[in-house]
Amino acid sequence: MNKLSVITTAVLMVLSAPVLADQAEDIAELKEQIRELQTKMGGSNLKFNADYRVTMDNIEYKMADGTKAENNALLSNRLEIGMGYQPFDNLVFHGLLSYNKAFGESFTETGNSNFDWVSNENLGDNGLNVKEVYMLYLGDQFFGNEQIPWTASLGRRPSTNGFLANNREGYDSPKSPLGHSINVEFDGFSLSTKLDKVTGISGMDAKLCAGRGLSSQTSSRFSYNGTDYADIEGGIDDIDMIGLIVTPYNDGQYDIKAQYYFANNMIGYDVNNMNAGFQDFGNLQNLTLSMQVNGVGEFINDFLDDTVLFASASASQTLPKDGMAMLGSTDKETGYSYWIGATFPAFFEGDRFGLEYNHGSKYWRSFTYGEDTLIGSKIAARGNAYEAYYNIPIIGETLYFQLRYTYIKYDYTGSNGFFGSASGTPMAMADVSASDYAGMYVESAQDIRAMIRYNY
Repeated sequence: MNKLSVITTAVLMVLSAPVLADQAEDIAELKEQIRELQTKMGGSNLKFNADYRVTMDNIEYKMADGTKAENNALLSNRLEIGMGYQPFDNLVFHGLLSYNKAFGESFTETGNSNFDWVSNENLGDNGLNVKEVYMLYLGDQFFGNEQIPWTASLGRRPSTNGFLANNREGYDSPKSPLGHSINVEFDGFSLSTKLDKVTGISGMDAKLCAGRGLSSQTSSRFSYNGTDYADIEGGIDDIDMIGLIVTPYNDGQYDIKAQYYFANNMIGYDVNNMNAGFQDFGNLQNLTLSMQVNGVGEFINDFLDDTVLFASASASQTLPKDGMAMLGSTDKETGYSYWIGATFPAFFEGDRFGLEYNHGSKYWRSFTYGEDTLIGSKIAARGNAYEAYYNIPIIGETLYFQLRYTYIKYDYTGSNGFFGSASGTPMAMADVSASDYAGMYVESAQDIRAMIRYNY
């Protein structure tokens, strides 16, 4: 133990003893001096963590005309470097840098892949990208009510690998928002409150989120007349999103969450006027209800105590602009999706086996571009998706192995495409298979993945 640690420990022991009211100011000043001393001595600095994955994927696409596209051994590695610091009890900084690259190849992201929605999810080059960076303020009372603590956050959101989507990743805690309808990167803010003390309902809380998915302004690459970063005349509008996440009940065993969001100015291409580029087709709203049960029954046996069951239902609705064929229709169209799954212990201490199934209807639309699946988002499927995975700890939860199988069978085209008539229109796979352009559409896809992951 160094001298600074000894001095700090001794002072804190003194400060922890009961004190008189007139000593409070002196103690506060002494604490601040200790904080400054720790900073000068290197005791206060960013804390880092590392998440490194090496994966081998065997992927296969079966096209509607019966042909196949495949890769028997796609090797890739992914590194995420997390950082954080809490200089004061009520102020937190968090950052996450990401690198995601195939072995022996650097893919330069061009065209549509430049959207922030997928900037860290696609295989790219050797560069580190910012995946998350935000400030978090912790308040101890909301409008003077000490029973309602609150937090406010601003920056690039922790908006991938959310509730339920985190289960297959092994031992990850869920991020925000709900993974059934939103699993995508974006920038924005959030304001959350804990309501359990004032309502008496276990774990009740609420969070308001808002963000920007696309800023439609000129950049210095394309502006030559001194109007950098101004709106493009006649161009598409910004894409903004606002949502509310509510936890009506969470006692540790039963966790229920609900989410509503509204997103405007959904972009896409008009099949009858492709030369016009991206256009605004309308707005989108969604309502999701998810539930997870951590342990079945009350101490029946070890297997059921360690079994996790979950289910989720989600509905999306298009709100097309006048005269615009959003997802190929000028009417409001409602799609739905349901998702069920379970994880449970298998053979060895700490291992987890998981099974999942989800189904999406004709007009189902999600924002799940950030899902960690190389064959595309299974949750976005207009059809059926099946998944099985097995996580085996090698050295605690720091180093583990995962074997995963994902299979998607599409009933309709356009899953997770854009929102115009060109790529978003749902066409029945049976009709596509009999057409001259059947070779352009994927009828089914599968991915067999093996992964070694270091996470500390």
